[in-house]
Amino acid sequence: MAHKRGESDDSSFYGDCHTIEYLNQRVNSFDSDQWIMQHQEQPGWAQPCMLPTHAVAALHNPYAGVPFAWQLTETVDNFLARLPPAMTAQMPETPWIYICNPYIPRVAKSEGLGQTNKGNEDEGPEQEGARLDVVIEGGMERLELLDTFLREVPNFGIPPSTTEREKNKERSQATQDILHLAHIGKVRAGKWMIFCDVLDVNEVWELVAKATASNELGIAAKVAPRPEQGDPRKERLICVYTKDFMDKVDIGRVVQRLKELGLADGKSKRIYYKPDVFTYLGISGGNPWGLKASIYNSSEAFPPAQDVVMTL
Repeated sequence: MAHKRGESDDSSFYGDCHTIEYLNQRVNSFDSDQWIMQHQEQPGWAQPCMLPTHAVAALHNPYAGVPFAWQLTETVDNFLARLPPAMTAQMPETPWIYICNPYIPRVAKSEGLGQTNKGNEDEGPEQEGARLDVVIEGGMERLELLDTFLREVPNFGIPPSTTEREKNKERSQATQDILHLAHIGKVRAGKWMIFCDVLDVNEVWELVAKATASNELGIAAKVAPRPEQGDPRKERLICVYTKDFMDKVDIGRVVQRLKELGLADGKSKRIYYKPDVFTYLGISGGNPWGLKASIYNSSEAFPPAQDVVMTL
């Protein structure tokens, strides 16, 4: 959706009006809805095929056949014994250790578009019909527009305080554009990120894995194995994936369960939620655009989850 920049009270400070107008027109011309529509109309793009209801199995595993993931043919306890994160070495064959929620259907890992995007192979299981390539392309263009704006705005001849305010305004709008693009492109997964001490990682992962497999958390979870290089005592990352970064009821339900498990709170154990699209686009801590790398944290108040049923 194209956004319209409002008139600033400091517009009289802006330098060359043509430069300002040109930059604003470029930013305003970004239309996330149009990005998806244009690519849907392009020949050669495979469209998702909807399966009839009776063809969907009772249990699902997007990681079926993946050796570093839980299989429906083994118990969760056997899986945990087979791949304990504290001792399992991180190698190209074992980049992460995964477990799925078998009650929520997702695209098989081997068929996901992330497998064709180098560096994006290990995010959450994809939703049917996701347009990951389109979202990445559109998201990168939006970041390029933001980068141009951030580089040019200091040349506008405006006070530093106004410059920073305009930068922050544009950062906020770019974030909203990217999230909107990702949502309509069905790249909607996100994750709560838990960092835990290596001495506790097996115990914490057991809690997360069992809760995920029993449909108490989100659509999947993963944990980082023991690194081959670097400090083996470094904190390990556990990601708890949810189906939709805009579904604050479901996201709140998941973090509430994590709090009940003793894995999060709003103070010393504060954890953060990051949409997968940020990972795909390289929006991490200290990114060159000055964007926040997460959109929620466990100290926030979320809508109550009353009789919530997880759906696609």
